[in-house]
Amino acid sequence: MKRVAILISGGGSNMLRLIESMTGDHPARPVLVASNDPSAAGLAHAAALDVPTAAVDHRDFPRDRAGFESALLEPLLAAQPDIICLAGFMRILTDGFVRRFQGRMLNIHPSLLPKYPGLDTHARAIAAGDAEAGATVHLVTPELDAGPILGQTRVPILPGDTPETLAARVLVQEHRLYPAVLRHFAKGQGEAVLL
Repeated sequence: MKRVAILISGGGSNMLRLIESMTGDHPARPVLVASNDPSAAGLAHAAALDVPTAAVDHRDFPRDRAGFESALLEPLLAAQPDIICLAGFMRILTDGFVRRFQGRMLNIHPSLLPKYPGLDTHARAIAAGDAEAGATVHLVTPELDAGPILGQTRVPILPGDTPETLAARVLVQEHRLYPAVLRHFAKGQGEAVLL
């Protein structure tokens, strides 16, 4: 059984879908939900599902990413995760942190990577006149949003879409994609999941 730690920064809707999926014959179980924000609503949601939680406030480490990550590593390493899932974790991780978990840290990003890494993905897709948007689950590498793609889901961009309406439709599909990719990855299956 694979042990999964999930890192969040906010409400944790993708984290909740991941936790809810890890039951029955699923090859993984959640062992920790950690956040860089002690007030993140997702922490209470995880605790309500009896998943251990931890918070390390990044604001206690101004201009000191290494110090923040060192503090974050304490509960993370104590949980002994086999897989780490970033689910709305809004901190850029250092190369050293990423390399420590190379090949077993997943992230979900709200675009069809390699298009639109970084922020404001929905506004950028609409401004470019794209016919579709979507979400990608990828392995985390030191280069932002550039790791090997493990799964994608596509959503049409509709006439009159705003970044908010598009984001809402993409999020529905993220909630399907991330659990499917995690199950696939925990089983050691290599091909990408396309929904």
